[in-house]
Amino acid sequence: MIKLFKELYEDAKNIQLKDPVAKNIWYVIFLYQGFHILIFHRIGHFFYKHRCYFIARLVSQIARFLTGIEIHPGAKIGRRLFIDHGMGIVIGETTTIGDDCTIYHGVTLGGTGKDKYKRHPDLGNNVMVGCGAKVLGPIKIGNNVKIGANAVVTKNTEDNVTVVGIPRKNCKKVSKSIVIVNIM
Repeated sequence: MIKLFKELYEDAKNIQLKDPVAKNIWYVIFLYQGFHILIFHRIGHFFYKHRCYFIARLVSQIARFLTGIEIHPGAKIGRRLFIDHGMGIVIGETTTIGDDCTIYHGVTLGGTGKDKYKRHPDLGNNVMVGCGAKVLGPIKIGNNVKIGANAVVTKNTEDNVTVVGIPRKNCKKVSKSIVIVNIM
């Protein structure tokens, strides 16, 4: 139980540090839907891991109603996730999210409808997913990746790249003045 409170405190402190609007940690704890959904998800995920699927889904549906963010209780979320302006976020059952990730509003980490078991993406550590982006299917997103607003990503992405567009294009920063765009 103490571990849970330490993790939640760490999440709240992380949000306070990343969001200039957050005046103090109490501001985050009481007013941030991105923090509230992490509390609900941890409760729902506990029941999911203990095969109490109905209770787990009930908790996630209550959380969805209260926050506007839908996270399946089976999703695995790392430490210090920052959900900013979370309305409309959908995170599927087999999604995994690494540590220190940031997700903005309208993001879908979902499936394509073609896969049976592993259906949703895996995000590495320190991934930023911009507003309205769709990351679909059982793909792997590398560490330190930035996914631009409204990008559609359906293929694996290597570490340390910025992904933009529909379909996605990788942008690698080669030097301070040159950006190379590869159409995938």
